[in-house]
Amino acid sequence: MGQGQHQIRDRPRTVAEAVAVQDRLRPLTDLVGPGPRRPATVAGLDVAYAESGDLLAAAVTVLDTATLAVVDRAVAVERPAFGYVPGLFAFREMPALLAALDRLTTRPELLVCDGHGLAHPRRFGLACHLGVVTGLPAIGVGKTPLVGEWTEPARERGAGAPLVDRGETVGRVLRTRDGVKPVFVSVGHRMSLGNAVEQVLALTPRYRLPETTRAADRLCRDALAAALAAAAAARPA
Repeated sequence: MGQGQHQIRDRPRTVAEAVAVQDRLRPLTDLVGPGPRRPATVAGLDVAYAESGDLLAAAVTVLDTATLAVVDRAVAVERPAFGYVPGLFAFREMPALLAALDRLTTRPELLVCDGHGLAHPRRFGLACHLGVVTGLPAIGVGKTPLVGEWTEPARERGAGAPLVDRGETVGRVLRTRDGVKPVFVSVGHRMSLGNAVEQVLALTPRYRLPETTRAADRLCRDALAAALAAAAAARPA
């Protein structure tokens, strides 16, 4: 997508500064969409952390939606850019994720984040942040909820229930496999919730999690393992 295309201007040093950035960028989110109905390419984004917590690997995998084959991929291995603060994880991961996005040769039509968008305490999760910064449509697909209450959806694939926080519907609790734990879908940027759910179902033909997330998870884990092995080999005996 072009080296250096996405530059992070906001490098908060404190929790108060990070919250201020979220407050400033939140009005820029497009939570209506409708977003691409039949995207040709969709990117998955995921991050793996070293046990020490002082190194992370960010991965982006681009899939052809017709075949779900990986057509492009990129990684960035860096130190976390911010402390471990719930609700502010985007600031830890954004620089590395944007560096990986910049290393792609394919511009994806949709970003699928392993995390949340609107379903966030301040309504500005990673999917919102990435969408606003890149300008790309984005959604969040979380394995576990960050906020909200819901009723258990029916056990059949495709069944869902509203994810509600403080009286506001912030996402959809979606069953992607019969009788398997649901995932938590929320809008990030330039997408409607209905379209986000449709895209997640299209990306989950066999497993609970989207193929985009599964591919990015493998890639970031492999990249982290390689980086740690290289660092260990470079240490004096």
